[in-house]
Amino acid sequence: QLQASGGGLVQAGGSLRLSCAASGRTFSSSARGWFRQAPGKEREFVAAISWNGGTLSYAESVKGRFTISRDNAKNTVYLQMDSLKPEDTAVYYCAASTRRTIPTSGSDFGFWGQGTQVTVSS
Repeated sequence: QLQASGGGLVQAGGSLRLSCAASGRTFSSSARGWFRQAPGKEREFVAAISWNGGTLSYAESVKGRFTISRDNAKNTVYLQMDSLKPEDTAVYYCAASTRRTIPTSGSDFGFWGQGTQVTVSS
């Protein structure tokens, strides 16, 4: 199971740190990712990290503002979000793959957590 937390309401320019803790099984050998879905829009990729943190991937819209990291000892992945914009408002979901490397498709993330709401006010 994946449990996302850390969402909330923040003003534009502010920061939030999301966490995704895993329980019931270890994902230390799995790529992990974050996705988001805004109202009326499709789910979109935000960031991903390979099993050992050696490879990172970001959506163009968040590059330079968001940082994904992981702590395999804690079975947890993080998303540090800085310089938040109103367009970052969405429900954020964490996911895990059965692969060590970052999948090329969101459908290859076979494990999903419940979402955490992020709201950025202007």
